Parts: sequence; C-alpha cells; structure tokens
Amino acid sequence: MRRPWSKLALAIAALALASCAPKPDVTRITVQRIFGECRSTGAGARNPDGECEIITGLLDQFQRENPDIRLKVNIAAWPGYDQLSAQFAAGDPPDLVTMHMSAISDYQSRRLIEPMGPDLAKVGIQPAAFTRAAREGVTKAGQVYGLPFDNWAPLWHINLNQFRQAGLVRDGQPVLPTSADELLAQARQFRRATGKPYLVQAMANETASYTRNLYTYLLTQNAAIFPDPKHIKLTTPEAHRVVALFKQLYAEDLTTKDQDYAAATSGFMNGDGGVYLVGTWMIGAFEAEAKSTGRPLSGGYAVVPYPRLFGTKDAAYVDGHAWVAPARQRTPAQRAAVYRLARFLADHDYDWSRTGHLPAMQAVIDSPRFKALPHRQAIAPLAVIGQSLPPGVQRQFAIQDIIGDEMASAITGRKPIDTALADAERRVNDLLFHLL
Repeated sequence: MRRPWSKLALAIAALALASCAPKPDVTRITVQRIFGECRSTGAGARNPDGECEIITGLLDQFQRENPDIRLKVNIAAWPGYDQLSAQFAAGDPPDLVTMHMSAISDYQSRRLIEPMGPDLAKVGIQPAAFTRAAREGVTKAGQVYGLPFDNWAPLWHINLNQFRQAGLVRDGQPVLPTSADELLAQARQFRRATGKPYLVQAMANETASYTRNLYTYLLTQNAAIFPDPKHIKLTTPEAHRVVALFKQLYAEDLTTKDQDYAAATSGFMNGDGGVYLVGTWMIGAFEAEAKSTGRPLSGGYAVVPYPRLFGTKDAAYVDGHAWVAPARQRTPAQRAAVYRLARFLADHDYDWSRTGHLPAMQAVIDSPRFKALPHRQAIAPLAVIGQSLPPGVQRQFAIQDIIGDEMASAITGRKPIDTALADAERRVNDLLFHLL
C-alpha cells in the first residue's frame, strides 16, 4: 500500500518541476502619457469619446493583444514636462512619451530624444503617410523625431440657435465674416438681437489663447513671425491690426470677460454667447449638448476653422500630440516593443480622432468612417492649411505665455497696442537669446 504522505510528496515534486519550466520572455517598457486618469469613474460617467477614455482603452487593448510585452503606464499631470525633466535628471526617462509637437524642438536640440524615422520605417510607417500638418510638426533638422498622433487647433464653436435669432444663418449654415469690419458689424447685430456677447473667450489665466489667435491671423497675412529661430517680429502693421480688432471687441462688450477656461466652457454650453474660441477637443462634448433636449445648443451646434479676416491666405495655427522616444539604453527586445506599440497607435489613429482632434494619418482623413463623424468634414481642411511655427523655434510654451500676457494688457487697455507688441517682441527675443 502507498503511504499517505506519498501523494503530498508527488504534488510537491510536480510543483517544483513546473517552477523550473521555462517561462515566456516578457519585455517591459514604460509609457508616459497625459490626458488624465479615468479608471475611477463609473461606467455611466464615462465619455466614450474622451481623450482619457480612448487612450486608456487603446493601451489596455495593446496589452491584451501583446502578452509578451508588459507596459508600465505613467500618467503625468498636463502638460507633463516637469515630470519628464525630473526623469531625465534622474537618468531614467520613459521609453515612449506623449509630447506636444511645439515642445519637440526643446528636447531634440539637446539630444534628449532620438530620431524615430528609421525604426518607424522598419515597422512600415513612412512620413508620406502623415498629413502635411502632422509631418511638419514632427520633422526637426530634416529628421522625424516623433510619431504624430493628431493635430489640434483653436476653432469657432457656434451656437446656431443664437445665430438664427440674430439673422446670421443662411441655408442652415452660419453666416461668417470675411473681414474685421464684417466681424464687428455682425457682432453688433448679434448683441442687439440676443443681448449676449458674440464671442465667448477664456481670458483669465488662459494667455495661450490670445497667442493662438494672433498666430492664426498673422499666418493668413503671410507674415514672417519668426524671421529666424532666435528672433520674433511683432512690431508690424499685421500684428497691430489683429490686436486692435480684439481690443475693439472687448471695448464694445462683444466678448465675455474675466472668465477662466472652466467658466467659459460652461458658459457657452449655457448659452452665454454665440462663438466660443476653443480647440478641437471640445467637439464631442458640444455635440452631446446639441443632442440633448432643452439645452441652449439643442439642435443648433456648428464648428468651423477660424474664418479669414485678414490677408489672402487660408491658414491656421496648429499644434499636435506626438509620441517621442527619449534617448536611453534599450535592449533590442525593448526597442522592438517600443516600435510595435508605435505601429499599434498609428493603426488606431481613427479611434483617437473620435476625440475631435484631427488625424495624423492621411488615410484616416480620407476614410469614409472619419468623414461620417460629426463636423469632421468641416474641420478637415486644417490638415492642409494648418501651420506650426518654424521647426527650430524653442520654448514655444514660454513664448505663448509672454505674448499672451502682453496681448491681454493691450486688449484690456492697460497698455497701448504698439507698446505691448514691442514689449512682447523684446521679452521673447531676450528669452531666445539666453537659451543654453
């Protein structure tokens, strides 16, 4: 007879043999992203077209489909550069990180990120597949330094119900101004008819929006904003007329005032004005409002690129998100994992475009399913007319703040326009001169 302990001994031996069996190799890489954290929200509160929800779902899907790769996902507070700088200082940057295209030159110029073009080509991604705006955004010193994920731009989000009330709808479409004088005339007409300001703007603690307005309307005038990467030129008639227009709108109460981003966003949804100047990422939220009954936007929402008010060129300032690879030691398996993930993200550019951002892949722009999304055909021209700043310009976030600060002073009357523009030019040039 077999002794009672023999079964236990056999079980222990079996476990020991199993533990000695070879295990599949798992490659670990670190991915760092922005766009917030949304796992704690209940299913009913989730926005299926939100930035956080989509990127979380995509990374989860990649993990399920690639069990031989283990992703460590860091969620950085927007915009993420303080955390990234600390990681570089500690010698432990992530393997792949979300970066605004406007910030790439800061890191590329210091060799903190690596050119990605050759390795992207190995997984079948060529720059020719990108839209023109996306390709220009990630190309620095003649090389591709990132996988473009999207382009975004400030847009005119329009309350069509109030436009109808003001007599500014024709054949179901908003009547848009074609000059600064027309904008002022239509804004006054809108104010008389509705009692509301024509524009909704986040003017408190949101200086970047002033700068983006200026960039777009300088581009339509074909102005050389940066004659070279170390100098900006703002003491020009082109810049003066743009600031003068926004100052006039402010002086005549044709715009909201003293609202931060949250207040301006909720104000537009609550019917506080006709046109909200804000980015592509709000399309989904406003479309949801348009589909809700009893809301100010119910059945009455449209969105378009900025109408051309100055000059003869159709143009729009755009930025975008890209995935960049910090320079660090990687094993061949880790490098392969990074670019397998890059290929996955490129293949899912349509899914990301549901956020409202413009796709980075031309094939997605041209696809029927993208065109079938609400309002996408209206904003698709941004892929052609969108322009970023010259690729060698560094510290673009800091420059936005300087220009926006001085524009706010001019628009609200704290400084004469020409003084504010001269101060902005001097401060930006001083910043660029002292770059290390």
